[in-house]
Amino acid sequence: MTGQLEAMPTDWQRALAVVAHPDDLEYGCSAAVAAWTDGGREVVYALATRGEAGIDTIEPGRCGPLREQEQRASAAVVGVRTVEFLGHQDGVIEYGTGLRRDIAAAVRRHRPELVITLNHRDTWGGVAWNTPDHVAVGRAVLDAVGDAGNRWIFPELTERGLPPWDGVRWVAVAGSSSPTHAVDASDGLERSVLSLLEHRSYIEVLTDEDPETYCRTFLTGNAEAAAERFGGRPAVTFEVFPR
Repeated sequence: MTGQLEAMPTDWQRALAVVAHPDDLEYGCSAAVAAWTDGGREVVYALATRGEAGIDTIEPGRCGPLREQEQRASAAVVGVRTVEFLGHQDGVIEYGTGLRRDIAAAVRRHRPELVITLNHRDTWGGVAWNTPDHVAVGRAVLDAVGDAGNRWIFPELTERGLPPWDGVRWVAVAGSSSPTHAVDASDGLERSVLSLLEHRSYIEVLTDEDPETYCRTFLTGNAEAAAERFGGRPAVTFEVFPR
């Protein structure tokens, strides 16, 4: 696609972001989250795992709590107060009814109008292979939004005090190679850099660069690359699926 990107809808109050790992949202869309919370909207994060298998030099029993702590600090930088972890095992998440049920429960619990996830396709733009965790969670999010509104799917959730919620109006996929919409990143870009920097234990084993230089270069580059299709403004892009 080479056409201009539409502005993301703004007539909503609550959003739920569901991704696989700590740092997924910081790489994907935290500048947009900062803009939304600045505007008085509520955004909740739900992560399928604690990222416990993400650092080769730190065994999972120590890595999980560390990355959970970093994720909470990272979310706070962009105004997110609620961060949940769904308890799936990092690296081996399986798409299926169990994952769909947990995500549907989160949707029913938080009753969002907008749901956000990360690229669910096999590749990143046809260039780099995506991870199985990202694919499984992204696909499950798209399906679980429908599950959350159907009282005959996962009736056990109703028994647990989570009645159906059919109020999701859009699912927005960050990191898509086929974006349709964007959010102006001008005001949130600096905080998105600071938010990603909170994942320092992960970043320091990911790159030999100075962590701040690495984060700033990555996020600024992506935002500026989107500007050509968004009126010259740095942007965070999304592929939006109306409900």
